[in-house]
Amino acid sequence: MQTKRLKVLEQPCCAPGAPPLRPEIAEGLARRFKALSDPTRVAIVNRLAGADEVCVCDFTLRLQLSQPTVSHHLRVLREAGLIEVSRKRGTWVFYRLVPEAVEQLAFALGGAPTPEGVLATAERTVAW
Repeated sequence: MQTKRLKVLEQPCCAPGAPPLRPEIAEGLARRFKALSDPTRVAIVNRLAGADEVCVCDFTLRLQLSQPTVSHHLRVLREAGLIEVSRKRGTWVFYRLVPEAVEQLAFALGGAPTPEGVLATAERTVAW
């Protein structure tokens, strides 16, 4: 009986991928991604990506939603650490993106490590 020797690969055949995330980092990323699971909140983040800051009144007008509804969505995004209050003028509140949070999401997806790279692409595909 004749035997044949099979060649053994020296290197693994599959890409090793990213190192595993620490549980607390994975939890924070999941909380941020969950906050983006609503189309209205995605639209809000997209709008903020194209501006330094945006007033709540602008969101109510553009999204055609009531102020309490917009405030609810802003609260979810704020609690997830994606946005923050930039300033208040009288009764109006202005919001801005937290660039580090957006950068972390992009990095977790293996994308561009800067918010500009990710959100510029989104801006081209979503009309405000």
